[in-house]
Amino acid sequence: LEDEYPTMQLHPQKDRLQVFQTLATFYLRYLKIFRALEEVYDQVVHPQKRRVVHQVLEGVMGRLVELKNEMVELEYSEFHYFDDILQDFKMTPEDLEVPIPRYFVREKMRALKEREKMLAHILAKGGRQETKTVPVQSMSVERAVWLLQVSERARQGRLRAHFMKTIRQEEQRRLQGNSSMLDANQAATCIQKVWRGYRDRRRVNKECLEEMIFLGMIPAQQTTPSPAQLHAQQVESRRHCVQEEHEAEYQRALVNIKESVRSVDGPDIKESLQEQIRQWFLECRDATGKFPDLPSPEDGGSASIFAQKTPEQVAAEFGAKEEEREKKKKSKGEKDKKGNDRKEKKKEKKGKMKGKKGKGDTEEEEKGWKMTPSNFLPTVVEGAKLYKGKREMTAKGLSPTLFLSFSISLFQVDELMRQELKNLKLVVDRDKGKKKKKVKKSSKKKKKKGRKTGKKKKKKEKDLTADRTIESLYEELVMEGFIIRPKNIKLTDYIGEYSYLGTTLRQADIEPMPSLSDVRQLIALYGVLPLGSQCVHERGPLIRALLLTGPAGVGKMMLLHALCTETGANLFDLSPSTLAGKYPGKSGLQYLLHMVFKVRLLLMEPKRLKKTLPKVLKSIKPEDRVLVVGTTHRPFDADIKPFCKVYKKIILIPRPDYASRFTLWKELLQAGGAQLGPKLDLSSLAKVTDGYTQGHILQAIQTVLNSHRLNQQTKRPLTAVEFIPPLARQDPVYKEEEEAFRAWYSRTPLGKKRARAAKANEEDHKKGKTKGGKSQKKEKKGKTKKRKKKK
Repeated sequence: LEDEYPTMQLHPQKDRLQVFQTLATFYLRYLKIFRALEEVYDQVVHPQKRRVVHQVLEGVMGRLVELKNEMVELEYSEFHYFDDILQDFKMTPEDLEVPIPRYFVREKMRALKEREKMLAHILAKGGRQETKTVPVQSMSVERAVWLLQVSERARQGRLRAHFMKTIRQEEQRRLQGNSSMLDANQAATCIQKVWRGYRDRRRVNKECLEEMIFLGMIPAQQTTPSPAQLHAQQVESRRHCVQEEHEAEYQRALVNIKESVRSVDGPDIKESLQEQIRQWFLECRDATGKFPDLPSPEDGGSASIFAQKTPEQVAAEFGAKEEEREKKKKSKGEKDKKGNDRKEKKKEKKGKMKGKKGKGDTEEEEKGWKMTPSNFLPTVVEGAKLYKGKREMTAKGLSPTLFLSFSISLFQVDELMRQELKNLKLVVDRDKGKKKKKVKKSSKKKKKKGRKTGKKKKKKEKDLTADRTIESLYEELVMEGFIIRPKNIKLTDYIGEYSYLGTTLRQADIEPMPSLSDVRQLIALYGVLPLGSQCVHERGPLIRALLLTGPAGVGKMMLLHALCTETGANLFDLSPSTLAGKYPGKSGLQYLLHMVFKVRLLLMEPKRLKKTLPKVLKSIKPEDRVLVVGTTHRPFDADIKPFCKVYKKIILIPRPDYASRFTLWKELLQAGGAQLGPKLDLSSLAKVTDGYTQGHILQAIQTVLNSHRLNQQTKRPLTAVEFIPPLARQDPVYKEEEEAFRAWYSRTPLGKKRARAAKANEEDHKKGKTKGGKSQKKEKKGKTKKRKKKK
C-alpha cells in the first residue's frame, strides 16, 4: 500500500515499457498476497478475524482484476508475459497461477447440495436421461462373418506355430542328449554367475530409477497419498469443523451479549458517554473560545472524539471540512453562472471552441499515462486498520461484541448530545437568529434530496409468470434441457504449461502464441473471481459476456464446466440444438427470457436473438452476478460487428505448444492407468503430435488403453508407436485454419487497437532513425569542412 499510493500522485508517465513494468510489479505482488490471504482465511478459526481477513481478501481480488484491466488497456492484448520480472522476484511460473478461493463453494455447500437433490429428483421424475448416449454403428452380417473368420484362422495359426515349436525343441534335446554332462561344482558356479549378474543389474536399475525420480526426470509412480499428505488433509478438515462451531457460538454470543449489555450496562454506558462528551465540549470551548459542532453521522459521530486526539486537533479537522464544503458550494454556483454565459455565446465561438478542443486533446496526449483510481484500495486500507484496531482492543482486554453494543448506545447518545449542544450554544453564545436560519436551510436541503430520489423511481415490468412459483419454473427449464448439471471439473484439471519465451519473442517484435496456462489465468480473472465474489462483481470492471473460441478440441466446454464448478453457478445450455423447435415466435422468446431472469440467470441464442441480445445484456447490473459465456470453433462465420458488441471479452484458445503437449501426454497417460517406462518416449510423442489438440490426444489414449492392453503392461510395456495409428485417423489443426483464427482476431476491436499501436511504434522508430541519420550526415559535413580549413 505504501508503494501504491505514491503512484497516484506522481507525474504522468510516457514510457510504455516503464508503465508496464510498474503494473506487472504490482500485479505479481498482489497475486502473492492473494495466495497468502486465501490460505489464512481458509485455516483461521477465529470468527472476528475471518471477517476482517475476508474484507481484505475481496479488496485484493478486486485490485488484481483492476490491474489486469489496466495492462489490457495499455498493451491492447489479453495475454501478458512476466519472464524478466519473475527472475527479479525469485518466483516460479507456478506462482503466476491465480488461486481459486475455496470459500466460494464451501460456504454455500448446503445450498448446492439441496439444488443437486432437487435437480436429480426432477430428472428422475421426468425420466430424462442426463448423460448423452453414444450412437453405436450397425454392422452387416457379411462384415461380422468376415471378422469371425479372421480371428479364428489367426487362432489356429498361433496354435500350429506353438505345436511346431515344441516339436523342434524336443528334437534339439534328443540330439544333445549324448553330450558330456557338467560336474556339480561347474554347474553351481554357472548358476551363481547368472544369479549374481541378475541381482546386481536389478539393484543398479533400482538405484538409477530412484535417482531419476529424485531429480524429477521421471515421474514417481505413487498412486496413494503419502502419510504426511493424509495428516495435512485431516488437519484441514478438522479446522473446517472448528470454524463452523465457532461461527455458531459467535452468532449466539452476539445476541446474548447485546441483550445483557443493554439491560445491565446500558444506562451506565450512556451516562459515562454523556459526561465524556460534555467534558470535550468544555475543553474545546477553553481551547478555541467557542463550542464546537458535534460531528455528523457521516463523519463518524462522537466516535471520532474518542480517537486519541486533542480538542485543538479535532476542532481544526472539522474546521477544514467545513471550509471544503463551502468551497464546493461556491464552485458549483460559479459553474452554473458560467454555464449560462456559455450557452449565450456558443453560436459566436464555434470555430474557436474547436481549436481549443484540438489543443486540449494534444495536451492530454502529451500528459501520458495515469493510474485510474481504484475502487478496492480503500477497502484494503480500511480492513488493515480494522484488523489493527481489533488487535489493540484484544490487547487491552476489550471485546468486539462489547464494542458493537457500545456503538449502538453511542448512536443513541449522539442524538441527545446534539440537542444539548444546541441549547448550550443558544444560552452561552446568544446566536439564536443564526441557528434558526441554519435549521431552515438544512430542512430545505432535505426536502430537495427527497424530491430527487422520487424522480429516480422506475416503472415495474409486468410479471408474465406471476401465478407460478420459482420451483415450477426451474422444473420446466430442467425438463426442456436448458438447465444441466455441470461436470465436476476443477480449473486445475485444464492442463497446460507456461510460455517461457513470451517476453523474448515480444522484444524481437514477434507476437508469441499464448499458452494454455495464460488461458487458465484469464478464466480465473474474468469468470471465477467476479462470479464467486459479489464485491468484485459490483465494484470491479463489469464483464457481461465472455467468448471462448478456438479450434475444435481445445477444451472450451471443459473450461465452461470448470467455471461453474469453481463458483457453484447454475449452468444453462443455450446451444442451437437445445433451442431448436422450442418457444417459437417473439412471444415465446419473451416468455423464455422472463423465466430465465426470474431464476436470476440469462439465456439467449445468437441467431434468433441477434437484435434482442445486446439490449438484454445492457440490462445486466453490477449487482446481478450473471455471465454469458459463448463457445464456438467457427467465429469467422458470424458478422463481426454485432458479434463483438455482444462479447466484449474474447479469449482465443490456441492449440497446445510442445511443453503443454508433453505435460498432456504424461498426465493423461497416468490418469488412464498407464505405466510410464523407458520404452515410452514422451518427447517423441509430443513432437509428433504438433498440430493436434487436447481432444485428439485424449481420444488416441482412450483408444489404446483398453482393459486388455492395461493388463498386459507388465509383460509388454507401452511404446510410442502404438499411439500413431489412432492419431493418423484424425485431422490436425492445419496452418490455414490457424491463420484464419489469427486474421479474424485481428479484426476484433482489441486486435485493431493493437495493430494501430504497432504501426505507430514502427513509424516512431523510423522517424527516430531518419533524424539520427540526418544528424550524423551534418556532423560528417562539419568535420570535412574543418579538415579543409586546416589544410
